[in-house]
Amino acid sequence: MTTDLRRPRSNSEPGELQRLATVAGALWRSHPQRSLETLGRQVGLGREAARQLVISLARRRFPYREFIKQCAFMTSVSALPTVLVAIPIAVVVSIQVGALVNQVGATTFIGAVAGLGIIRQGAPLVTCLMIAGAVGSAICADLGSRTIREEIDAMMVMGVDPVRRLVAPRLAAAVLVSVLLCGFIVFVGFATAYLFNVYAQSGTPGSFISSFASFAVANDMVIALIKAAIFGMLTAVIACDIGLHAHGGPGGVAQAVNSAVVSSALMLFATNIILTQLYNTLFPTKVI
Repeated sequence: MTTDLRRPRSNSEPGELQRLATVAGALWRSHPQRSLETLGRQVGLGREAARQLVISLARRRFPYREFIKQCAFMTSVSALPTVLVAIPIAVVVSIQVGALVNQVGATTFIGAVAGLGIIRQGAPLVTCLMIAGAVGSAICADLGSRTIREEIDAMMVMGVDPVRRLVAPRLAAAVLVSVLLCGFIVFVGFATAYLFNVYAQSGTPGSFISSFASFAVANDMVIALIKAAIFGMLTAVIACDIGLHAHGGPGGVAQAVNSAVVSSALMLFATNIILTQLYNTLFPTKVI
């Protein structure tokens, strides 16, 4: 009797395991394929948005009102968090650099190390966080809510191209705001590092400025601004694509915003590493 009760279970277990293995294999095959499809879709959207931006500017049909509105909106959601993040990062960099140079007896180089650290890495990283977290989430939430309300479908029915009307202005606004944010972060971060070194670490103002001027070059600021522009472009494309494909009501919009922030942050950090390695290879640091 016991044998009869166990036999059906043993016969059903291989089928259950086989079914689970089939489902797991399908999921494993679908995720890379889905990721590649999403990447291709975003590349196509970015290319189309850039083309529409150039065409609308050449034909003098660029929606400047939407562009200015988006610039003001992106600035309002990112300016204050930028200051609140840039100041602590500059202080932390000054503390770590000050402790290190005091150990090796190179206190005269604290200005160069702190300043270059803020310009080359601090400002782009803070810009990356602010663009992905504040600007990207705002863009995705706006377009996602329009999508679930079927406003995008209504625009297409009326013959209005949503890429030209909505994506292109946000792309241009994100690039401009990112560059401005990066320059603002450089100013705030360098001023904070200078004040902290002079008043909290008893440093010499002349030594801080002279050591920074001996190592810093114009290319450092240029590459930081280029990074910021690329960050803004990538964030706008990713956020717009995910927002335009949101579904499932308000919960779907929330999931889309979460996905946009995570995807943007990962993409921007990887891009920052690649650009930094290229810059260090092509333009090694030299003492002037």
